[in-house]
Amino acid sequence: MISKFKILLILIYFFALSFETFSQTEKKHYESAIGNLQSAIKKITNSPFFDQTIIALDVFDLTDSVTLLKQNEKLLLKPASNMKILTAISALMKLGKNFEFKTDLYHTGVIEGETLYGNLFAVGGFDPEFSTDDLDSLVRGVQSLGIKEIKGGVYADVSMKDTLYWGKGWMWDDDPDPGEPYLSALNINGNSIKVFIEGGEVGSPAKVTLIPETDFVKVENHTITVPESSSDNFTITRDWVNRTNTIIIDGEVRKSAYIDSSANTEELNIIYPEKYFLTLFKEHLENAGIKVDDGIDLQKLKENSVYLASIDRDIDTVLLDLNKETDNLNAEMLVYAIALKDSGAPAIADNGLAAVKELIDSLNLNSDDYFIADGSGVSHYNLVSAQLLLEVMKYIYYDRKDLFDTFYNSLAIAGVDGTLKKRMKISPVEGNVHGKTGTLKGVSNLSGYVTSKNSHLLAFSILMQNFVGKYSCARNLQDKICILLSEYDK
Repeated sequence: MISKFKILLILIYFFALSFETFSQTEKKHYESAIGNLQSAIKKITNSPFFDQTIIALDVFDLTDSVTLLKQNEKLLLKPASNMKILTAISALMKLGKNFEFKTDLYHTGVIEGETLYGNLFAVGGFDPEFSTDDLDSLVRGVQSLGIKEIKGGVYADVSMKDTLYWGKGWMWDDDPDPGEPYLSALNINGNSIKVFIEGGEVGSPAKVTLIPETDFVKVENHTITVPESSSDNFTITRDWVNRTNTIIIDGEVRKSAYIDSSANTEELNIIYPEKYFLTLFKEHLENAGIKVDDGIDLQKLKENSVYLASIDRDIDTVLLDLNKETDNLNAEMLVYAIALKDSGAPAIADNGLAAVKELIDSLNLNSDDYFIADGSGVSHYNLVSAQLLLEVMKYIYYDRKDLFDTFYNSLAIAGVDGTLKKRMKISPVEGNVHGKTGTLKGVSNLSGYVTSKNSHLLAFSILMQNFVGKYSCARNLQDKICILLSEYDK
């Protein structure tokens, strides 16, 4: 007669045997799914496009903690705006998700009746999202005190930042592109101005509108209005060669009942953004009926100045434009905010970028193996790898759960918003891929997260470099890879 103990041993043996068989079957299925994914992606990377173009790939299943694909993942390539991934995560870690940018307004002297016998001081705190609407809020703060005349001037304290107006490796001939804004502790409207043009009477100059309207820039209008049957042939630029804020408009503008606002509008960066801020501030004060007796200038805030008002900006708002709209000013201001916190004023970009290197070193990688030149990716000096980008995205997912949602929600969503709004629409990954694009001449990158068919969250980095012609080919191949990742099902 078999004892109960022997029966138990037999049951345990058959259970273990069944489990081992199941595990082996599961393992084979797992390996087969990964193999199928790798084969499908290999067909894409074998495209003739890559005969002359470099591609680097790194894909990781965050749910199962398994590597799915690696190809040239350690190659050093230009990140372009994928650099913002490193900046955003470093900023969240250093500044915290409750950090706020501040632009403060003070006055000196005394207020007697409707007159301020003193000066106004705007103190720049690196807010990259400050706008003319915010400026009007400050004006209302002055109005609330009943002030109708300022027996003084309007000053800016920009002493929190160094005097460098661009990042390392920014290209001189990118000026006056608003994507390469001049940097200041005191920013407004992205440190740029919009110029709208429309035809007038045939034979007369076209009509020019500045947004915002200001006397800070000078306009040279050399255009002529031509009949509606003609074609537009005009240029709008800033005299960047001589580093002035003179806007030069040349060419023929057709008279038309229908105006394409996007085609007829040019946005240009502005040199001396802090003086641009001050000029707009004085103009808005005067438009509100507040007379300013003196001019504008840069000066450090005086001791015993009286606080008036602030405009506060949470880091979430800055990150949204940073990653969804790939805003370069936002990236650089985050770098300076880190530098100010870590090393004090005047903030120096290298001190802020040290936080990025610190993050890299914490991942058991060596920051000396990469070149970190700026926070936005504008610089052609930057060199990183797909492996590095992936490891940073893995880190915030696994080790900083408290920050992950903030970062994840700041990324552009395929077919929905940001730089991915027009990509992957009406596809299996519309609304699924959360990613950061990156574009420079001959460079197209996409890194982020995608949820696969088996509901696993995958992190991926796709870097493409050294191609000529349109970016659409590179982007289409990236989109195809994302679709394949979404179809992964182990």
